[in-house]
Amino acid sequence: MGGRHQYQEYFDANPGVYFRSTGWLERGENLEQLSLDETRRRTGAGYTLEDLVEKYGEDNGRYLWEQLTAYKSNYRQLTYIETGVEPDRSFEIRAREEASRRGWAFDIVRGNLHLLGRMIDGDWSGDAFLRVPVGSRTVACYDDSILGVEPIVP
Repeated sequence: MGGRHQYQEYFDANPGVYFRSTGWLERGENLEQLSLDETRRRTGAGYTLEDLVEKYGEDNGRYLWEQLTAYKSNYRQLTYIETGVEPDRSFEIRAREEASRRGWAFDIVRGNLHLLGRMIDGDWSGDAFLRVPVGSRTVACYDDSILGVEPIVP
């Protein structure tokens, strides 16, 4: 979408939105499939309710199922991000069909590849990128910056 400020502005106006772009539609299913076994092993995602009940018992299995699938009830809209690299409208159509299947509203926004270009060009100035010097680590920040950097203390 162009950066975190654009994302936040859109998200604040459209809570419950799920995003898709050409890259996710073109490669997402294959990447998901490649990591499916690992995801299942680590999180339990991808299992059916019956799998969880069989493995953990009725009460625990149902509880786990509710926790693993609760996020789905928060989405109400699918927004397709056009980046200018689309060869045709086929990805937009797929995104629109997915929204329809899920019973969600559909929207299209214009994104850009400016941040990707800056990253590749090595233009990491300003606050768009978090630079982590040698001997430092990332830390969670509970403000608009999201992530910060602090020195590693031996």
